[in-house]
Amino acid sequence: MNLRPDPTFHATAALAMRAPVENYAFTVMFSPDFSQPDGIAVIDVKEGSDTYGQIVHKVIVPNKGDEFHHFGWNACSSSLSPLSGHTFLERRYLIVPGIRSSRIYIIDVKDPLKASIHKTIEPEEVFSKTGYSRPHTIHCGPEGIYVSCLGGAGKDGTDGPPGIFIMDCETFEIIGQYEMDRGKQDKHYDFWWNLPQDYMVSSEWGLPPQFENGVVPEDLLSNKYGHSIHFWDLRKRKNIQTIDFGENYQMALEIRPAHDPKKSYGFCGVVVDTTNLQGAVFTWWRDDDGVWQAKKTITIDPRPEDPNNLPPTLAPFKAAPVFVTDIDLSLDDKYLYVACFGLGEMHQYDVSDPMSPVLTGKVELGGIAKGKKHPNGKDVVYGPQMVEISRDGKRVYWTNSLYSTWDDQFYPDEEGGQMVMADVGENGGLTLSKDFYVNFPPGMRCHQIRLEGGDCSTDSFCYPSV
Repeated sequence: MNLRPDPTFHATAALAMRAPVENYAFTVMFSPDFSQPDGIAVIDVKEGSDTYGQIVHKVIVPNKGDEFHHFGWNACSSSLSPLSGHTFLERRYLIVPGIRSSRIYIIDVKDPLKASIHKTIEPEEVFSKTGYSRPHTIHCGPEGIYVSCLGGAGKDGTDGPPGIFIMDCETFEIIGQYEMDRGKQDKHYDFWWNLPQDYMVSSEWGLPPQFENGVVPEDLLSNKYGHSIHFWDLRKRKNIQTIDFGENYQMALEIRPAHDPKKSYGFCGVVVDTTNLQGAVFTWWRDDDGVWQAKKTITIDPRPEDPNNLPPTLAPFKAAPVFVTDIDLSLDDKYLYVACFGLGEMHQYDVSDPMSPVLTGKVELGGIAKGKKHPNGKDVVYGPQMVEISRDGKRVYWTNSLYSTWDDQFYPDEEGGQMVMADVGENGGLTLSKDFYVNFPPGMRCHQIRLEGGDCSTDSFCYPSV
């Protein structure tokens, strides 16, 4: 334990923006056919370094078949909450779950170049103590580590609804389920919160049989994936309201609240509108009567395409769908980045007015039936996927894999893993960096990114920016 708070903890988002820039990125790399163990790649992102844009260290786990996907920190700026009792934790460990195995690894990254496995939590412990499976999103909260799961109990994860469990942030022991009253929530995906306002928001993807072997077309076309978001009383652990976007808005995924805790709004990305293959982003907010509302504020059109150029699943639609599969919000709450995995585009929107986003930048890279190359002339397979923004808002990193079976379904003749970075202009706009291009080892793909010292999809701030 430290004698003073970790210097990477910041009371406000504005203070975090002025903190030292990141030197390293930590990125998931996984074997889609389970022939190799998965790992965490440590990437040098310090401009001017002799190893800039290179993998400088790897933590390879001993098991195969975990399929690393999302991961997060043991502690973050939420530790400065007056309610936490954990002010003196270190942002030292990465909590890395296997979405297929339900095994969880604790990785010590205090020295990024010597990062190593600190502890392993076997799936049997997850099952027995939570009744959940397929751990997914990690958030460091004021009283512990919150882990959302995509599966309930049983072999196929459908014996009971999925949910969130809490881990001790020092011993990494599993404490138990979060929910006291889940209301209408019966699927899960992402979640985030506003600590001073004492609420949490969660979203929905689907149950394991709906995603583990790829998209189930019959379920998608009959609108059986998730299309609601849920609002919770954070301390009472009770679902207080559910908003259904409409059953055609299939797969309500990433939740991104405003970083300034005085603000009572945020965004949620929707993968596809089944009536027209559009992608969408909804803005959610709390009105003057304390009731949560939501409205579609961003619509992105699919791209017409010759059916002969499309994978079999998409050929009947004669279009490349958008597939909004990740969104991320800069710490100043100004720019929202939207990954369009199907189109092969990364969009930047000015959301200073959250009800009227304005497109201010766009990068084309990869894409179904497009295959746009990187400015350095090299290939980037699949499309823009997991997005991470530097704390100062000047650099946007992303990787290209969505989920192993979904990659294979929508990009059946492609293989590989790449990570790229775009520079943000003074007044908006995105320009891909020719000098930053990470090609992962053969047989490995890549997914979520974390940045040394925290990033825009990690920290929850307890005090308003001034």
